[in-house]
Amino acid sequence: MPATEYQGSYIGRSILSLRRDQAVHSVDPGHEATSAELELDAFQKQVADRFLDLSSAGPEELLSLPWVRKLLDAFLCCQEEFRAILFNRRSQLSRSPMDRSIADFHERSIKALDVCNAIRDGIEQVRQWQKLLEIVVCALDNSSQKRSPSEGQFRRAKKALIDLAIGMLDEKEAAGGSGVAAHRNRSFSRSNLTRDHRSLGHFRSLSWSVSRSWSAARQIQAIGNNLYAPRANEIVATNGLAVSVFTMNSVLLFVTWALVAAIPCQDRGLQVHFSIPRQFAWAAPLLSLHDRIAEESKKRERRNACGLLREIHQIERCARMMSELVDSAQFPLSADKEEEVRQRVEDMVEVFEAVKDGLDPLEKQVREVFHRIVRSRTEGLDYIGRANCAE
Repeated sequence: MPATEYQGSYIGRSILSLRRDQAVHSVDPGHEATSAELELDAFQKQVADRFLDLSSAGPEELLSLPWVRKLLDAFLCCQEEFRAILFNRRSQLSRSPMDRSIADFHERSIKALDVCNAIRDGIEQVRQWQKLLEIVVCALDNSSQKRSPSEGQFRRAKKALIDLAIGMLDEKEAAGGSGVAAHRNRSFSRSNLTRDHRSLGHFRSLSWSVSRSWSAARQIQAIGNNLYAPRANEIVATNGLAVSVFTMNSVLLFVTWALVAAIPCQDRGLQVHFSIPRQFAWAAPLLSLHDRIAEESKKRERRNACGLLREIHQIERCARMMSELVDSAQFPLSADKEEEVRQRVEDMVEVFEAVKDGLDPLEKQVREVFHRIVRSRTEGLDYIGRANCAE
């Protein structure tokens, strides 16, 4: 039997069932669950419930801005519960084997902070695309004036669409690890892009939060390195705390991986292995989400995307269709062409509003995740320091 299966057959049961098995051999066969055991079991249930809710998302909801926000909300709730667990067991954190496990958790948390910074940069990049969408909408939306858009308005919209196409293509190349691509000028015959339009990536580079050599793919792999379910003896030695640490490590790994999958990031990569025994109550929904997101990334139209966020796909699709319409426009516009312009503008407005409403709350959540991780690590180190001083 593989090691993970052996571990899972033991770990997958609740902390209470493990303690009840121990009680069979104790002088008190009527062992009742302590509040500490109930707290650990409640944490496992909360994680399972959160991921069951996330995994219930339909195809149109998965990887959308509301879904990503729900994912971060789940992380924050789980992290807060985990923080309470550590506080209630702070005297255990400096003892072996818990000291090594907590140190590894804090190391992974530090790596997650870089991911948060990169994600906030990616959010800013999407915000720039949103602004270009707004230019196109303002140029071509003549619903209030009841007249056909002029050639000048079409030229303004075309320039914004060219900038948007270049910006998204730059991001795709940067996501694939080609950092220098963000500083080159290009021309694309399909979209009639010209060398007169400089890459938007050039302007965002001065405020980039991570170094040019930083890789989202390598960072996620580092967070997941040597992450294995605790052995039975480790569970007993830590009174079940090792299971909670492994659970929170797994949640941290999945959330950072999903963020990198959804949001534009430098050198994105989704090749990460989740070594999670399926006997955990939360394992099935988490692994199901991993499989669904991985499958989404393999779809032909998403394979080279700069981010799997559903709204990014909608921006790209709307911009492509509007570009084709603008390129084929002849003046004066026919009634059919005017109607087509109106419909395309309505589609762009819908995407623009979704992005506008979702980006600011998402950025605030990412910032909150960053601060919670920092606070949790500071508190954990403080607990360990005080315990060592007491000894």
